[in-house]
Parts: sequence; structure tokens; C-alpha cells
Amino acid sequence: MYDEWRVGFTRRPINHVLEPEALTADAIVWLPPCPRSFQFIADPFGIERDGVTTIFVEAFDYRVRRGEIHYYQYRGDALIGQGLALAEPFHLSYPSLIEDGGELYMLPEGYKSGGLTLYRCERFPDRWTPVQRLLDLPAIDATVVKHDGRWWMFHALPGPDDRAMRQLHVAYADDLKGPWMSHPGNPVRTGFLESRPGGTAFAHEGLLYLPVQECRPTYGAAIRLLRIDALTPTDFSASLVHRITPKGLLDGFADGLHTVSGDQRLTVIDVKGLRRSPAEKRIKLQYKLRRLFGLNGPRRRNQTDAA
Repeated sequence: MYDEWRVGFTRRPINHVLEPEALTADAIVWLPPCPRSFQFIADPFGIERDGVTTIFVEAFDYRVRRGEIHYYQYRGDALIGQGLALAEPFHLSYPSLIEDGGELYMLPEGYKSGGLTLYRCERFPDRWTPVQRLLDLPAIDATVVKHDGRWWMFHALPGPDDRAMRQLHVAYADDLKGPWMSHPGNPVRTGFLESRPGGTAFAHEGLLYLPVQECRPTYGAAIRLLRIDALTPTDFSASLVHRITPKGLLDGFADGLHTVSGDQRLTVIDVKGLRRSPAEKRIKLQYKLRRLFGLNGPRRRNQTDAA
């Protein structure tokens, strides 16, 4: 069995997901399905600029098993462009976006590199340059927000017994580029239902909210919204206020929803379908052969990818 994900967006502010039944199928524009089987896009983050909606995603192929960051651009509901935004020799996912000091940054997950690296946009949307290693920890799904004059980072860490799915860690800094300090209460939250970050942290009516993933009965089964009740360099507490499921959003994709991201103009989600195929064994063999012969490295940018 394997996961297949689809990505969609709606032009409503992210805080609307606090409302009951906020996400409806008729309001969502779905990005196109991947052209080949055993591929998917997930972990979406979006931004609107000059009338164009750009969605950044993890693009994953089971034959390679190393994610890249791709972009899709829309004018209205029409897809007008897509391509490669960022690739590294290691797996990339969760391309969260941060604006600071008039600059746009991306903080993708790259935990297999052993750390967490911030990238600055040099040419939108397809040229990103590493500018600062924020943590020498293999942070997973790092979610950064500025709140009450300080930068906060919520993240998971790899480890035995599915640690990344059952522990929430916090770090803080006075400047986006650091130095970052680990919260003394880490892990500040434990359990498979309310720990792993799942999208954009956002403020509403003076309160801070954090999407986290339900990782039972399956990875990324649904999103829970936590209201952050206390957040200081010494204290942390949070309360569950809402739950978002994939029910009724897209036929065949009712098995998971593990990202809710956005801003004051846009909300972006992904939904999951669990699949079975007799071709799974062949795909796994392809991956092993590609790894054996060193063919799983990042692909080169081509004319289709260039802006």
C-alpha cells in the first residue's frame, strides 16, 4: 500500500479554517494530477503576487524517493505555468514560505542533510539560494512564525518508534537568521494525534494557532488546530480547538489531509488516497536499481523548468 496526494487551494484567508465546515469541495481549485503513476505532490505552501497565485509543493516519485520543490502558477483558476523551484542531492519537502525585511525566504525540510537551511528567493519562483543554516538538527516540518516580537519555530525530529510523528519541539530567536535556542520544555507536546506540524502558524484576533497532524490511524490522517495559550522562552501550553478532515473534498482522496497553509488571501491543502497496485514490487525494484547505479541524484534544470 502507498500514499497518493493531491493539492488544492481556495482564495480565502487561512483563518477561515477555524469555522465549522470551512472547506468545501466547490470552493477548491485542484492542481493537476501527476502525469505518471507512483508520483504525487504534497506539502503545499502558496503566495499571491501581481495577480498570480504560486503554489510550492514537494514533488515525489517512488522510483527515486527523493523529493524536489516544484511550483504551479495560476491566474484565476487557470494554470499558466509550472516547473522546478529547488532540488538538492538530498530529499526536500515542506517548502514553507517566510517574508522578512522585504525579502522572501523558503525553509524546506531537508532533514537528511543533517540540518535546517534557510533559502532566499533570488528570482521568483525558480531561483533560491541558501543563506543560513538555522539549526544543526535534522528538523522536520519546521514551521516559523513571528509572534509578540520574537521568532518561533515548531518542528519535529527523527528518531526511533516514529518520533517525528509523536513529539513537538519549539525553538525561538530574536532574528530570523538566528541564533536559535531550543525551548527547555522540549518536547513540549507528545502523542500521535497533536504533535507533528502541518502547515502555517497564523494569528487571529490576537491569538496564535498551529496546525498539527493526526498520525493515527495513518500518517497525515487529518489536521488539528491548536490554540497556543502560552508561548515564552520558558513556558508552552496549547488547546485543541478544531479538526479538519478530507471528508467530501475530492473523490478517492478521503484517507488523509496533512497540510493547511496560507495567508490573508489564500488557503492551501493536500488530501491523501491510499492505493494498492500489483506494480508496487516493480517500482521498488526500479528504485533499488537506480540507487545501486547512482541514478537518484537531482535532475538538471531544463528549458521547461526555466522561467
